[in-house]
Amino acid sequence: MQKSFSLDGLKVGDVAKISDLNSTELPSKFFEMGLLPGCMVEVMHKAPFNGPIGLHLLSTNNLIAIRKSEAVHILVEK
Repeated sequence: MQKSFSLDGLKVGDVAKISDLNSTELPSKFFEMGLLPGCMVEVMHKAPFNGPIGLHLLSTNNLIAIRKSEAVHILVEK
């Protein structure tokens, strides 16, 4: 069984499945954009100095950027 960890722990090029989200800490726009449990994401870019993380949502083919402070509330499994 895979262990869940936060999305900010992924490296560029990693693909993972979202297993859980802390919905009290994330804005509702994340759910509207397709960041839902079961969604596969690929890390496209990580900016230096705790900058934004660029994600490719494979299920909807969307490209989005989220803050690292928001990424810690999204749990993923490789």
